[in-house]
Amino acid sequence: MQHTLRTPVTFTGVGLHSGKPVKMTIRPAAAGHGIWFKRVDIALGDTMIPALYHAAEQTPLCTRLVNGAGVSVSTVEHVMAALAGCGVHNALIEIDNPEVPILDGSSAPFVRGIMARGVRAQIAPILAYEVLRPVTVERGEARATLTPADRLTIEFHIDFADAAIGRQSKRLDMGNGAFARELCDSRTFCRHEDVERMREAGLGLGGTLNNAVVVDGDTILTPGGLRHPDEAVRHKMLDALGDLALAGGPLLGHYVGERAGHTVTNALLRELFATPDAVRPVLCDQGISARLPGKGLALREIPQVA
Repeated sequence: MQHTLRTPVTFTGVGLHSGKPVKMTIRPAAAGHGIWFKRVDIALGDTMIPALYHAAEQTPLCTRLVNGAGVSVSTVEHVMAALAGCGVHNALIEIDNPEVPILDGSSAPFVRGIMARGVRAQIAPILAYEVLRPVTVERGEARATLTPADRLTIEFHIDFADAAIGRQSKRLDMGNGAFARELCDSRTFCRHEDVERMREAGLGLGGTLNNAVVVDGDTILTPGGLRHPDEAVRHKMLDALGDLALAGGPLLGHYVGERAGHTVTNALLRELFATPDAVRPVLCDQGISARLPGKGLALREIPQVA
């Protein structure tokens, strides 16, 4: 069965790139509604933005969604990962800014907020998308692949010159609440030498050592250090789940990202749905539903960091 929130939950913070205050409320929605954003700061015109892969623009530092009227919302990946990881299929996200609040740089505040309100079942089957044959995209040194599997698994490999990150790899079955337990508290990260470059370009204006892991060579500049020794690759997996959630329903497949980012993962979804016989919609029975992200998740299992 599909799920939505029991009651609305509100988050306030600043946008990572704009630095401006943001208020965002996730509201319950009817079965079959899907995930939509609504810009409540715009009075006229089409203010509804679908959380779907074909509405995403090619942006390297975040995922930005744009509707047909040009109305946009960016940095959606962390809240999309939280919704997918909690097994929420229907929600209306009202936001008074073109950027989702960064909060602590992870999905944990969103996950805790959603689970504290609770989710409720709806009398409608879940529509998932089963990967039928391998699909790959490459952009320079970055590569992403989806291959057939009976559940969603995510595998990621990164390689950074900074010794504080270095080479990291991880693979997880995303079923049975694994996202909330293993990935949701992992924060966005950047190299210290990139911070000024971003700010000169008008980006990262809301970034601080409290909402990002900043590394400089072999040194972690963020107070308190890392939440996990491999926090960087865990965050890349978090981002991947949020970007894959733009399929419009849970994916049944194995995702592998190698130095991949938002642009490559979105290109992968576009390639998947554009390739004949590469994917098919599936109405989930009890067996498939038991393998989906969020199934069996309990509030007590979520890391106490946010």
